[in-house]
Amino acid sequence: MKDLGAEHLAGREGVQLLGLLNLYLEQEERFQPREKGLSLIEATPENDNTLCPGLRNAKVEDLRSLANFFGSCTETFVLAVNILDRFLALMKVKPKHLSCIGVCSFLLAARIVEEDCNIPSTHDVIRISQCKCTASDIKRMEKIISEKLHYELEATTALNFLHLYHTIILCHTSERKEILSLDKLEAQLKACNCRLVFSKAKPSVLALCLLNLEVETLKSVELLEILLLVKKHSKINDAEFFYWRELVSKCLAEYSSPECCKPDLKKLVWIVSRRTAQNLHNSYYSVPELPTIPEGGCFDESESEDSCEDMSCGEESLSSSPPSDQECTFFFNFKVAQTLCFPS
Repeated sequence: MKDLGAEHLAGREGVQLLGLLNLYLEQEERFQPREKGLSLIEATPENDNTLCPGLRNAKVEDLRSLANFFGSCTETFVLAVNILDRFLALMKVKPKHLSCIGVCSFLLAARIVEEDCNIPSTHDVIRISQCKCTASDIKRMEKIISEKLHYELEATTALNFLHLYHTIILCHTSERKEILSLDKLEAQLKACNCRLVFSKAKPSVLALCLLNLEVETLKSVELLEILLLVKKHSKINDAEFFYWRELVSKCLAEYSSPECCKPDLKKLVWIVSRRTAQNLHNSYYSVPELPTIPEGGCFDESESEDSCEDMSCGEESLSSSPPSDQECTFFFNFKVAQTLCFPS
């Protein structure tokens, strides 16, 4: 089989892609969580005093919910999971500290990836996540995480490989570019991220497995041949590849089943007191009716007064105390919840 060299790529862009792939391959091991630390978590039974796989996986699903709520990109979520797992694999963490660590991982990732205007405030993340931490707690934990990871937070992840492999395929193939959906592949990667076991896989291998399974469903011989060239160039051996492909296939089969609680569909649950609930405007948990626009093109300002009503009054802390018999639970759809405005 031919090697994936510059002569088989499309001009200058192909040479740049090949150089970037080599760089990613050099860096991936450096940003992987310690396998020994992950194995210790995997072997831990569920109890109240020790971090177990179930608690870690639940926290990653919470991070996915936060990323959805604040409109963060996939890269922010994947990097937050990487920071979280690298820290958990280094330190012996008590379950009571996991919420704070998860929020800090999300904020650190958002500051690296997102534009300044899209970075959520610490105050808002604390309220929405209900982590019961103060801003000082968050600042202190962010410093601890950064120091333990030697301030190397911007990591090479499976998402980097997924995007790069996808671009390389598009440079080679003569088939329609839209045939291989990057959005679908990203959603599948998020599903894998919600399981601790996949943090032990090399990012290059995990990304290649996802692409390989998707190409098999498309039944494209051309795309499969390109992936084999990529696999050979990345020096991924067959045993390692087929081992992880089998695990990824099982994960995606469970993810696509009706019984699975998918990260993309998970709803945020806010627990607020009865007094706060009485003060909340209806627009907090339902879609408000918009005023009718007059056919003549003239908008009556009196009709818009209700729709422009201030939504910030009467709001209290959403993370102050555990739920009691007098508290109410509200379920918010993400698209509706993203319309909320928060007072500064």
